[in-house]
Amino acid sequence: MTSTPTPTPTAVKVPFVDLSWQHEPIKEKIQQAIHQVIERGDFVLGQALKEFEKSFANACGVEYGVGVASGTEAITLGLQACGIGHQDEVIVPSNTFIATLMGVIRAGATPVLVDCDPNTALIDLQAAVKAITPKTKAILPVHLYGQMVSPKELLDFANTYNLIIFEDAAQAHLAEREGYRAGQVGMAAAFSFYPSKNLGAFGNGGMLVTQDENIAKQVQTLRNYGAPNKYYHTEFGTNSRLDTIQAAILQVKLPHLQYWNQLRNQAGGEYYSNLKSLETYGITSMENQSGSGHVYHLYVIRIQDDCKFKRDEIREKLSNENIQTGIHYPIPCHLQPAYKYLNYQFGDFPNAEALCSQIISLPMYPGLKSDQIKLVCQKISSIIEN
Repeated sequence: MTSTPTPTPTAVKVPFVDLSWQHEPIKEKIQQAIHQVIERGDFVLGQALKEFEKSFANACGVEYGVGVASGTEAITLGLQACGIGHQDEVIVPSNTFIATLMGVIRAGATPVLVDCDPNTALIDLQAAVKAITPKTKAILPVHLYGQMVSPKELLDFANTYNLIIFEDAAQAHLAEREGYRAGQVGMAAAFSFYPSKNLGAFGNGGMLVTQDENIAKQVQTLRNYGAPNKYYHTEFGTNSRLDTIQAAILQVKLPHLQYWNQLRNQAGGEYYSNLKSLETYGITSMENQSGSGHVYHLYVIRIQDDCKFKRDEIREKLSNENIQTGIHYPIPCHLQPAYKYLNYQFGDFPNAEALCSQIISLPMYPGLKSDQIKLVCQKISSIIEN
């Protein structure tokens, strides 16, 4: 008598993120790096952290790197080290992850939100001009989805209005534009090493990078209880340090990052080519204004209002085909309940609000196959054209 096999769940055809491809070939080196930290026992502010700080700063084209607990902390402590705090205003795009806003607030400053460019989702510098007040001290551009805000336009803006540039580069590891690399444009920049980032740890982590030695030393002090030397506290600091084990893992991964970014950029080009014919149906890709310098942390499309299907319908149909997608981000910062006290209203930033109701993030990671990209695009086409 033969038994009936137990049915198994249908496998995901195209996951939103799959880290196994990049980790498998370097698994032994990662294990060795972790073992070395265990053998040394320097789990906090250890040798591997110092080595990675130097390596990542060099990769960004700057002098100094300071490892901290997260990208959010890199913004908070970095702004404080740049002299930004109470009664200062910082211009921030509403179309960003909430951590950007949190970093400004935790530094003691006030975020002043502005709208974004609907074609790139990056901060609208023309809108930012109108947001400047006598209290404005800095602008915090977000290099969103892996594409930098124009460095030349940022520098012109900052020089014209005498503002500090502090970059949120959490999604833009080694991104390039106009001869600059992310982290080289401003007084300082914040990076995140959340596991799904282009350079991801096996947990949380972040880094502040800068050309300014004094800023680097100040963040080193702030991250370690405000103590430049043990038990000698000169600042109201915090406990925010990148773990040595995480730094060791990141140091193993860093030499592969440029190649992984090239694969992301190639995948972005394939998505664009396969989806271009759908523009007449109201499906458009976010513009790449950086060419090969775009590192595509995310590949984002817009479901325009004239498309016969709504965003959520398309996502549901893709999910039914075992294709995972995301939304980055479904609610703009100015409409988040926790930040009502900033007194923004629906309608204040129409581009950001429209994007939040239209965008879909498609699967994107190094190791994503051309056949998978074609499958995603074919499924979208069949949904739209039928």
